[in-house]
Order: sequence, then structure tokens, then C-alpha cells
Amino acid sequence: MTTIGLIINPIAGMGGAVALKGTDGDAALREALRLGARPKAQERTAVALQVLGRLKRQIRLVTGGGSMGEDAARSLGFEPEVLPVPAGDVTCAEDTIEAASLIKGKDASLLLFAGGDGTARDVFTAVGNTLPVLGIPAGVKIHSAVFAQNPQLAGELAALVVEGKARRYVEAEVMDIDEDDYRREILSARLYGYLTIPLRHSFTQRLKTGSAENERYLQQAIAASVMEGMDDRIVYFFGAGTTIRPIMERLGLEGSLLGIDVVKDRSLLVKDATELQLLEIVERSSAPLRLIITPIGGQGYVFGRGNQQLSPAVLRLIGKNNIMIVSTPGKLAALAGRPLLVDTGDRELDRQLSGYYRVITGFGMSSVYRVSG
Repeated sequence: MTTIGLIINPIAGMGGAVALKGTDGDAALREALRLGARPKAQERTAVALQVLGRLKRQIRLVTGGGSMGEDAARSLGFEPEVLPVPAGDVTCAEDTIEAASLIKGKDASLLLFAGGDGTARDVFTAVGNTLPVLGIPAGVKIHSAVFAQNPQLAGELAALVVEGKARRYVEAEVMDIDEDDYRREILSARLYGYLTIPLRHSFTQRLKTGSAENERYLQQAIAASVMEGMDDRIVYFFGAGTTIRPIMERLGLEGSLLGIDVVKDRSLLVKDATELQLLEIVERSSAPLRLIITPIGGQGYVFGRGNQQLSPAVLRLIGKNNIMIVSTPGKLAALAGRPLLVDTGDRELDRQLSGYYRVITGFGMSSVYRVSG
């Protein structure tokens, strides 16, 4: 039997769809609940556990009670060993740290955890690099390199560990940002340490990187190219990131660097929109729609990292043909041929969004690049 630890942060990712950038702290959680945020960590964990299900007779699954892992495990036919950690619908960092510390003492071959960068920090606090871990991406901000690219691949990589086929391990960065600063559009990530993860480059995500200073003029060129093709009849949705910011500046609009903004007739309709606001606009609008988005530097994610406001429901209504990707050449070159990625939480939509896109890379310049789910 292979011992696998499992910890779920049940509130991870709840702040994304309601444009709160995360749920660190009681105040942020209360506001997320007030705005109608819905937990998603359980369903994303279930995707990974479904993959592991074929090996359940070879697995001793050790997990937190209730929402910290037990519920998800039992729903998929596992009979887990439940840790003595109190677990309601809301847990805190101390609960994660306690559960991880107990799993550390169980001689686990792998600790799976579902959450975001804050959860990764808590796991690091408890176990350091004393045992292999792997993150199931379920948070809003996922800058760290300790996560699988999506829940499906988390399950597949964990299965390789159980089967003894994952023989190489590497130390990966645990990064996090201050959410209060993030909500004020101040983005400064800090390295907290390293966790040991199974090494499979095609399974795990890379560390998020920022834009290089020498790319600023290229961002301006992209902005000029987008502006040249803008049509006042179209409702535009502008995604987050420094590559998008020069477009808003050229429009004379004060957009949100880290949110989703809605523009029509060169006027700002909504700044830092929530999922519900976006749904209301796309459902009621009789005008054509266009989403302009840029991938995350270093990781290559187009959807599913920091822009959960663009939910599967919103993206389906906008439509694949109305998505425009913009990126500096350096950002694409840094991927070294790896595809751009989508992880919306809806596997069928991820497949639909996959394919080749024309990516605007400068003024009058573009590249055809693959997007994969």
C-alpha cells in the first residue's frame, strides 16, 4: 500500500469569481460569501481523485475530516483514514498546518493539497521539504511552481507516484503575495521556500514571472495594433495584466490592472467586474462581444489563473471566435514551444477552447500559437 495524504482548503478560490482576488482573512471570506461566492475546491479535488480511483486498492489515503478531504474521498469510493483535525465548511491556516504535520508522521509517499499559494505556504510551514507534495490548483492566485497544470494532471501524476513510475523529484518555489496589496493593484510576490514535487515537466506548472522592462515598448506596440482594429459597436472585455494596461491607457481609461474591465464606445462600463456582472452584460447585450486577454508570464495560462471571473458560463457566451490573445514575443519565447494553457474547471470547455490562435505580438505583427486544455 502506498500512503497518500490529502488536504483540501474548502474556501480556496472563492474570491475569484467575485473579483476579490482571494479569500485570505476573515473579512475577505465574509465579503466573498456576501457576494454569493461558491466553493470549488471540492469539485476540483474530485477530478484528481477520480483518476486515482482505479488504484484505490493500492492506496492508503490519509486525510482531514469532512470538507478537508474526507467528504470528497468517500464520495468517490475511498475509505480514508481520517485525521483528528476539526473541519467545518470553513477552515484556517492552522488547520492545514496541523493536518500536514500529522500526514508528515504517517510516512506518506505524497501529500496532495487543494488550494492556492496561501495553502502552499501553510503546507511548507508544516513539512518543509521532508516529503513530496503536489498542489491541486484550486485557488485564485497560483504563482507557485508546486501545482499541477490542472486537477486531471494532478491525479495522473499522483497515480505515477503510486505505481512507482515517478522516480525523479525536484524542489519547486513557494511564492505568495499580500492579498490586501493585490486588491489595491500592488503586485509583489515573495519567495517563502521550496517544496519537493514529483518531476514531470508536462504535468506541473511553471513559476509565474513578471514582464521585463525591455518589453514595455512592445506592449505599447501591441496596444497600438489593438486600438487600430477597435470598433465602437463592440463590447470589449479586457483581461488582467501589464500587457493589457497600455491599451486602457491609450483609451484614456483607468482600468484595473488585475481585474476584468468592460468597455464600449471607448467608455468604461464596468471596472473590475465580477462573474455575475459579466454574465449580466453578455446575456443582455445585443452588440458583438470581444475578449482581449494575455497569458500569464512564465506559466502560459490564458484562463483559470487569477481571472476566475471569466467563468465557463461567461466564456461560452462570449465564444471562442471572439477571443483575442495578445502577448509580447518574449513571453511566448519563454515558453520554449510549450502551449498556452486553459484550466477553467470545465474539462469539456477546456477542450473546446483548445486549438490554434492568432496572437497579436506587436504593431501589425502576430504569431499562430497553440492553446491546450
